[in-house]
Amino acid sequence: MNFWVDFWTILGWMLWAVVFIGYLFALFAIVGDLFRDRKLSGWWKAVWIVFLIFLPFLTALVYIIARGEGMAERSDRAARDAETAAQSIIREVAGTSPSEEIAAASALLESGAITRDEFDRLKAKALA
Repeated sequence: MNFWVDFWTILGWMLWAVVFIGYLFALFAIVGDLFRDRKLSGWWKAVWIVFLIFLPFLTALVYIIARGEGMAERSDRAARDAETAAQSIIREVAGTSPSEEIAAASALLESGAITRDEFDRLKAKALA
């Protein structure tokens, strides 16, 4: 009998822990959305934060119902912006392909800007 009491007590604590962690995720998403929203004035953001502090569950529920669609749009836009920035950085870091580097070096060689030895070094570096 004592085993089952302990089992259900532990299961109850685990359930409440999952609910609390889910609430924290929602709370952080709401606060992040508040700061991401450029149309909402600073005063309204402050009002939402105050209500989140003093009436957290009710305010979170009202926020998700009232502003959920805009919240999703802002989240999607932020994700797209982050993906675009990441792709830009990857392209910048990756540089050009070896064939493009060799072609550029060949054009420099033909124009006389570099010597044959410099071209060979650039070619070896591009192929390495």
